[in-house]
Amino acid sequence: MNTIPALRITVGVAIACAFALVAQDRVLIDLVGKGGKGAIAVPDFRGSGEAQKFMPVFNQTLWDELDQSGLFRMAPKTSYPLVVPQQPQDFKAPEPAAPVRRGQTAAPQGQKAPWLTDWSGAPVNASYLAFGYTAAKDNQIVLFGWFYNVVQNDLANAQVLGKIYFGTLDEVGARKVARDFAGDILKQFGVTGLSGTKVVFVSSRTGSKEIWSMDHDGNNQKPVTSYKSISTMPSVSADGTKVAFTSYLRGTPEILIHSLETGRRLPFYNQAASMNAQIDFAPDGNSVVFSSTAGGDFAQLFMANSNGSGLRRLTNVRSIDVEPKINPKTGREIVFVSGRSGPQQIFKMNADGADVARLTTGEGQASNPAWHPDGQHIAFAWTRGYEPGNFNIFVMDVATRNVLQLTQGAGRNENPAWAPDGRHIVFSSTRGRSTQIYSMLANGTQVKQLTTQGQNEKPVWSR
Repeated sequence: MNTIPALRITVGVAIACAFALVAQDRVLIDLVGKGGKGAIAVPDFRGSGEAQKFMPVFNQTLWDELDQSGLFRMAPKTSYPLVVPQQPQDFKAPEPAAPVRRGQTAAPQGQKAPWLTDWSGAPVNASYLAFGYTAAKDNQIVLFGWFYNVVQNDLANAQVLGKIYFGTLDEVGARKVARDFAGDILKQFGVTGLSGTKVVFVSSRTGSKEIWSMDHDGNNQKPVTSYKSISTMPSVSADGTKVAFTSYLRGTPEILIHSLETGRRLPFYNQAASMNAQIDFAPDGNSVVFSSTAGGDFAQLFMANSNGSGLRRLTNVRSIDVEPKINPKTGREIVFVSGRSGPQQIFKMNADGADVARLTTGEGQASNPAWHPDGQHIAFAWTRGYEPGNFNIFVMDVATRNVLQLTQGAGRNENPAWAPDGRHIVFSSTRGRSTQIYSMLANGTQVKQLTTQGQNEKPVWSR
């Protein structure tokens, strides 16, 4: 099938505020595939035997995965016909109605078998249908899933996907097969799903700030560290095997690295300084960039080998340089936050420290830059926009400096990070009673809360 054309959004918004008139730049953005493939119907699947008790988890997961993709309009379940197919054999083309002679009454019709037009016509008006069933076998949940283009009105051409999936016979397995099925549906439109990806974040739910991880949808939350100190500002290697973070275990901020595969601490040489913090991995995994006071009183940026050896200084100014992020596509550019021009702004430079240029305009304060996987856009937090003085999430095209504001009117929004698919962003927000982690599409829609316990912040997405 053809891939979904990129979404082109033209934004030209002028907002009159009590303190200033803020006009958002006109911007063309191609980061979210257009949700123009029509509606999809996703009736509840049924399970046989032991599989049935996991169907609520399965059905909710499948619905959420497709809904959060932003590719489809989800046809409401209240519009679905009473008879739902479980396998292709359930579809039966309607027989022509027998002619009714004058003066006769048509014979009553029994419950008819499902047909494609039951889903493509009113009131469902869907273009696509996901259906199937599950069974339990050998302590596994087995999913038989099909995806049809019901507009075809021809069984021979309607099937787009038909596949069998396996998972453990529990809620984890039910989520897995639902995610895998949804991921294969999205692949038909050239979109990589989020199944298997993780979000690493900071949580204080146990009384101290520790590094935690969770599935992309907020399930399976578990601790990575248990130092009973302050562990913060995590960064995950490009291959998803290591997490580096800033630790206050010995009083002053230093960098620690853990294996996400074994849980063990890995060697890293910290400089003799009052601060070593805010590390980021190069895409090849062989080097890192971080902020340190090793060169004097002000935090500056340094490059080193992945174990902390081979230190190379990148910046040397009488102001703080922090939050460095290496371009994940090229490895040749670094964005960072600096106070060298007054209030903190976002700057860009080459990986050797040359060609420093300011990206943000100088209005308000800007922080938390995060590269898009394409290496051409960044997400960041900024106090410019609808709510001067409050941080919101923006996206910038680095080449043109055009920006798009994604959040507004909902507390303090910070720490954006991109999903591997480049279509979703995870961030922290105070829009509730506490700081929690949310995800959204890269156009600001489909916002979903991922955490609820304690205070949660500084998320990063991991493969």
